[in-house]
Amino acid sequence: MADLIRFIRVGTLDDPDGHPPDVHIYTESKQPWFNLPLEVRAFDKFYSLQDTYSPDSLTRHNALKNRLRDNTAV
Repeated sequence: MADLIRFIRVGTLDDPDGHPPDVHIYTESKQPWFNLPLEVRAFDKFYSLQDTYSPDSLTRHNALKNRLRDNTAV
């Protein structure tokens, strides 16, 4: 997988404030004193990709999934 995708932690960017989260997941275990912004979607557990991802994101996700499947079939 390392040759197909990279993960970048937002906090390591020069301007992390320019990339706020668009969803919060596993919020059922968050601390009660931590307030989530109301304008950002929050999910108790994980979310449905079909219901949450944009069409472009779904296309990229499915293409990556297919490439990963093809690479492991060797």
